[in-house]
Amino acid sequence: METYNTSGINPTLMKLLYDTTPEELIAINGIVKDLADEQIQQFVMIYRTKRKDPQTILLCCLLGFVCVAGIHRFLVGEIGMGILYVLTGGLCLIGTIVDAVNHKTIALDYNQKMVAETMVMMNLGRR
Repeated sequence: METYNTSGINPTLMKLLYDTTPEELIAINGIVKDLADEQIQQFVMIYRTKRKDPQTILLCCLLGFVCVAGIHRFLVGEIGMGILYVLTGGLCLIGTIVDAVNHKTIALDYNQKMVAETMVMMNLGRR
């Protein structure tokens, strides 16, 4: 008996990106919906090396309470904010608390940038 995907998500994409958040998977599906399976596999291979896991962002953010604040900002490429957090102690820990609450949004924003960058690398996206 066959099973059908009623979610509208490409089955190849679901199989290859099993560890992504639902929001991330929906966003990626909307971008790669017109690609062939081989192109999707190539996209996923490149994208998986670039994406950041929200749990990694959270762990690095929590290091700001015991060690050096701002590591998570360096991790997502926000060098200026990272330096600011290091010099101000995570903006007196208030910024670190806010970032700990919003770690999924920080990861999703970064990952969406990496989706666009990957599409441009594959010569499939807008420049």
